[in-house]
Amino acid sequence: MTPEEIINKTKIFVKEELINAEGGHDWFHIERVYKNSLLIAKAEPVDTFIVALGALLHDIADSKFHNGDETVGPKKAREFLFKLNIDSKTIEHVVKIIENISFKSSLSTNNATAFKSPELDVVQDADRLDAIGAIGISRCFNYGGFKNRALYNPDIEPNLNMTKAEYKNSTAPTINHFYEKLLLLKDKMNTKTGKKLANARHEYMLDFLKQFYSEWNGEK
Repeated sequence: MTPEEIINKTKIFVKEELINAEGGHDWFHIERVYKNSLLIAKAEPVDTFIVALGALLHDIADSKFHNGDETVGPKKAREFLFKLNIDSKTIEHVVKIIENISFKSSLSTNNATAFKSPELDVVQDADRLDAIGAIGISRCFNYGGFKNRALYNPDIEPNLNMTKAEYKNSTAPTINHFYEKLLLLKDKMNTKTGKKLANARHEYMLDFLKQFYSEWNGEK
């Protein structure tokens, strides 16, 4: 099969797998990350085939929807790519992207030994872009509603020094997530394009929070 045929088969597979997914982690999230990955890749010395596969498969089985099991996604992606007779080097690279893309991975105590590659940098930036700005705000509150979390509770302070385990098990109000993750992403971008795109989305979130607190407190 040609790379184009493989990409098309992967799109079909992902759409079928995520047909009933939560709105912030559905096919449309994958599609946005895929498009932004290709956009960022234009200015980076990367293998665009690996970038495309990594973007399409990065959330094929998000651990938060599988009782915290972080092995489901990589296993599912590996099995799918193996059936397409993809070479083992490419498969392992894509799997490593899936295993290391998440924000919570950066909270790990052994993060210094984590896998790194230019392709991971690109897909990770695209995924982080989808977590901030107007789309990021929408996804944040959608997931908060999905988990029946409070919008905001002034008595519950954000935890700015969470471990990976604390992050995975957090039940804090949705607004706290802005401080515990979303507002931190601008400074965690890897590529020049990613950083540029993140700046505007970051400012949009700051404006949103200012308006949110104004309305919450009954201010004019």
